Amino acid sequence: MACGDVLAAAVCVSGGAALLERSSPGRALAFGGVVTAVLLASLVPTWNYRILGQGAEEFRRLGRALLTADVLLAFGAVATGVEQLRGWIFGVLPAAALLCVAQRYALRKVLHNLRATGHCSLPVIAVGHTEALEDLIARTRRESHLGWRIRAVCTAGRQDTGDSPERVGSVPVVGGFDEVAEQVRRGAYRAVMISADRYWTRHRLQRLSWELEGTSTEMVVAPVLMDVAGPRVHVSEVLGMPLLRLSEPVFTGPRLLAKSLMDRLGALILLLSLSPLLLVVATAIKLDSGGPVLYRQRRVGHNGEPFVMLKFRTMVDDAESSREHLAVDHGAGPLFKSRRDPRTTRIGPLLRGYSMDELPQLVNVVRGEMSLVGPRPPLPDETASYEPEVHRRFMVRPGMTGLWQVSGRSDLSWAESVRLDLRYVENWSLTLDMMILWKTVRAVLGREGAY
Repeated sequence: MACGDVLAAAVCVSGGAALLERSSPGRALAFGGVVTAVLLASLVPTWNYRILGQGAEEFRRLGRALLTADVLLAFGAVATGVEQLRGWIFGVLPAAALLCVAQRYALRKVLHNLRATGHCSLPVIAVGHTEALEDLIARTRRESHLGWRIRAVCTAGRQDTGDSPERVGSVPVVGGFDEVAEQVRRGAYRAVMISADRYWTRHRLQRLSWELEGTSTEMVVAPVLMDVAGPRVHVSEVLGMPLLRLSEPVFTGPRLLAKSLMDRLGALILLLSLSPLLLVVATAIKLDSGGPVLYRQRRVGHNGEPFVMLKFRTMVDDAESSREHLAVDHGAGPLFKSRRDPRTTRIGPLLRGYSMDELPQLVNVVRGEMSLVGPRPPLPDETASYEPEVHRRFMVRPGMTGLWQVSGRSDLSWAESVRLDLRYVENWSLTLDMMILWKTVRAVLGREGAY
């Protein structure tokens, strides 16, 4: 990754020197050296292996680093009165930013493909209660791109009574809690992941950390609040103890204003640029089955307020009245879905497969009723069966796309859909929104879970 950043910087700086300072090679060399030094110095914090290849933090740090480099050069130009740096600030650095993002994304995809086949992953030994271990194992397998591969577990009861299982989720049990350090040295694991169990008191965790010193093995403690992460989690020392502080999710202020502006401006631009496609789809629906082009459906939005969501019609005109006659429901939980719905028009599967039926919701976004990214907007009768915690999804505006959209859509279970929606509500950020929008393109083109 570092070599890729250096190469990107070198390409952009040499190109800038050739284009901006043709008449003065010496000045081009001086400016190029300054820009390169500032750019690479800003990028160094983004080379932390703990953030590479996973999540939005890498790109968040990358954006912050490139912005810092731009600001430093701007201040330097003002302080020294060198106006010739303007082209470097507004031309070379933005080009370097785009190239860095592109090469990091390409390397990330290569890494994810390797990890999906079992390569380039950290060997991990997990420790904790059996149920918590099963959850950890399932998560690491489901999200193999993160690079955690649990190869062994230690759980209670192994030595005392011999009644602990030989395997947890097909992973072998190699010892009890008091054998963790010994097993680490024997198996050369790169990380010890400790999940929830009442056995792990402060003194026992401290003793284990001492026993792991000198093994180059990292100790990771998984908190109970596993789906809360990012800027809401803070570690601070109080009374000599490390405390995990959880701040309240923020749904007001500059970040929300920026999200609202990005939503409405982005939706308006998309409406204008996609207007020829919208006209073609509307004409095809009219020629295919007659009747109205748009389907209006009442949904529940921000703060539980109902609104009318727009979609291109993909079913016959009286589809709602014949729903109860369908014998097969492939939906999850309170959702109703049918893979081969007889009510679908001839052009309906094509529109649904590529999510073209969702495009009129851009009007809902411009109105402020929806967001480009957010939880799925439910039907009013769905909300009647919601558990209390599921109502947290109404704390933000519903979205045209979201974590559920880029994680399988209709193929997801109800529990997984809810977990993804709530995880978005707990951890939303503008960087996460940008990554979801990017992944949506791939999910739509691949027609993943669309029916």
